[in-house]
Amino acid sequence: MTTFHIITLFPESLESYLSASIVKRAQEKGHISIKYYNPRDYSIAATAKTKKGHIPSYSDRRVDNKPYGGGPGMVMEALPVIKAIDAALGKMKDRKKQKVKGKTKNNKPRVKIIFFSPMGEQFSNETADTYKKYTDIVLVCGRYEGIDARVKKAFPMADISVGPFVLTGGELPAMIVIDAVTRRIEGVLGDSLSIEELRTASPDVYTRPEVIEYKKKKYRVPKILLTGDHAKIEEWKRIKRGNS
Repeated sequence: MTTFHIITLFPESLESYLSASIVKRAQEKGHISIKYYNPRDYSIAATAKTKKGHIPSYSDRRVDNKPYGGGPGMVMEALPVIKAIDAALGKMKDRKKQKVKGKTKNNKPRVKIIFFSPMGEQFSNETADTYKKYTDIVLVCGRYEGIDARVKKAFPMADISVGPFVLTGGELPAMIVIDAVTRRIEGVLGDSLSIEELRTASPDVYTRPEVIEYKKKKYRVPKILLTGDHAKIEEWKRIKRGNS
């Protein structure tokens, strides 16, 4: 099983997508597991008391601060994020040894920590394929102007980018990584050929009926796809893919 540990201030932004379709079924079948760690739970204010003696409300637990050197926006503080990652690593240690048929089996986790950054290495199908070998993948999702860079000094991690653009936070990249890696894990997809890049896949696909009509104009399925000649169909797909 591969466990994805998501470090995020907004777990609710991921839950709807990760609890549907293929990713949901992968969890139900025990191929993957998803856990959330909110840095707000590890902020100083989480345990500190105010002058009046009561613990601050959840929304009062600060996890961001002004950047040194000036500039707009706020930066996520290092310690709450470090403690959240440490909590994830602690969960891995807890299950490192388990009893199997009366014997203790050593299940040393294979861990990958990912830090999302627009300047990181471009994530790709090949990257996703290498990630499926890990038992635990920690996904560190930044917000605001980013996360204090000392987090990357506390843990060995890979800087990853999902594209040449800037997003509001790391949650969307995390979902992309989880989706891409999950579908490559053996048993998740009913047919390994469902992984499009492992076969000749056309950018154009068609289904029934053979002819549809819209605004008095008829649209037909390409005749080649109706021939049953698989060699010619594969060649057609290669040409279409080359032109896309």
